[in-house]
Amino acid sequence: MGTNRGFTLPELLIVITILGVLMAAGLPSFGEFVRNQRVKTASFDLFSSLVLARNEAITRNASITMRAAGGAWSNGWTVTYTDEGGNVVPVRVQEAVPNVAIAGPVGDVVYQGSGRLTGAVSFQLSSSGTTVVTRCIRVDLSGRPHTKAATC
Repeated sequence: MGTNRGFTLPELLIVITILGVLMAAGLPSFGEFVRNQRVKTASFDLFSSLVLARNEAITRNASITMRAAGGAWSNGWTVTYTDEGGNVVPVRVQEAVPNVAIAGPVGDVVYQGSGRLTGAVSFQLSSSGTTVVTRCIRVDLSGRPHTKAATC
């Protein structure tokens, strides 16, 4: 006869205990990783919306407005223009990114037909956590956005 194959109950319990300890140690780090990625994603979405708004203003030679949804940038934003008939036409609608705080200008960001702004603006994106990197997007008077991993 052959030998029995398989795991004994003590071996299985030891493996489950080791996996439990490793998971308990790794989950907090994974949570921080997810929050960092959310901030990066939101910063890329905001940056690309600013670039789009500037490009549309130059292409259309008209004012393009970027407005916070519900009065807060954390709720998302829309990029719009007004056509010849006076209708407001959406170019991009961005939904809110969960668990990311976005501090930005109180009013709208309006690109002129030249692609320039009437005043410089900045956005600061952050999330809770000790190792989450805050990101800053500054838009100078020329209308070009610049991003960096730091506070504004």
